[in-house]
Amino acid sequence: MRLLLTSDTHVPTRAKRLPDALLAGIDAADVVIHAGDWIDEATLDLFEARSRRLIGVHGNNDGPPLRRRLAEVERAELAGLRFGVVHETGAATGRERRCAERFPDLDVLAFGHSHIPWDTEAPGGLRLLNPGSPTDRRRQPYCTFLTLTVAGSALHDLTWHRLPPRR
Repeated sequence: MRLLLTSDTHVPTRAKRLPDALLAGIDAADVVIHAGDWIDEATLDLFEARSRRLIGVHGNNDGPPLRRRLAEVERAELAGLRFGVVHETGAATGRERRCAERFPDLDVLAFGHSHIPWDTEAPGGLRLLNPGSPTDRRRQPYCTFLTLTVAGSALHDLTWHRLPPRR
């Protein structure tokens, strides 16, 4: 099963449109996970139209229309792994412990908010993944999104896709 993880798209405030590489990745994925901060409903509509399956949550910058359509936390079993999606997890210090306590029933937690690519494992085995942002690199060298495969109840082929600077 091919997954694409993204977050913090911030269209149209940080970018006028989504990068072509992200759109191609959405088209190729079996499941797309978006960890919040869509900003406008047209972006959610686009993801819904292009995704075979979309799992998304709202973020701190998403207003009432998006909050009516999206939950704060989502869960799904994908190829034998229990996934969760949330936008915010708090400060980096202590994140693994906090998330393991908050989500003891998960194998993988996708999150956003920081725009910082992240891949760690909490005590007890919870895998924490932040895909970064495809439109707003903040203090990171690149804008990013993440693809991976799930097979045999395990994650494989994790790839952070570095995007060219916006023009």
